[in-house]
Amino acid sequence: MSWSVPADLLQQLDEVLEKRKLASPADSYVASLYAKGLKSILAKVSEEYGEVMEAAHGDSDPDLIHEVADLWFHTLVLLHHRGLNAEDVTQELGQRFGISGHEEKASRGAPQPAGE
Repeated sequence: MSWSVPADLLQQLDEVLEKRKLASPADSYVASLYAKGLKSILAKVSEEYGEVMEAAHGDSDPDLIHEVADLWFHTLVLLHHRGLNAEDVTQELGQRFGISGHEEKASRGAPQPAGE
């Protein structure tokens, strides 16, 4: 069975994550994260980051994809906890499109590596 990704997948995720703010923590994993607060959400993002790093050192592309999906999802939960959403991030990425990484960093006043 083949499943195609809807073009508005991030928008759909944003809508679900907002609805979960009103759900019972007993009935919704995401609602339970919201109820536990920022510290728990950050712990989950950190855990998922560690799992991405572990998978990246392995040989399984499906495992890496699975772990990156978990990290993206929990990062979206973090954004929604802060009143932000995926569109905020895609707009930021859109503004950076076509700009070199070095230029973008310089525009933020980030220090450049020595010797450059």
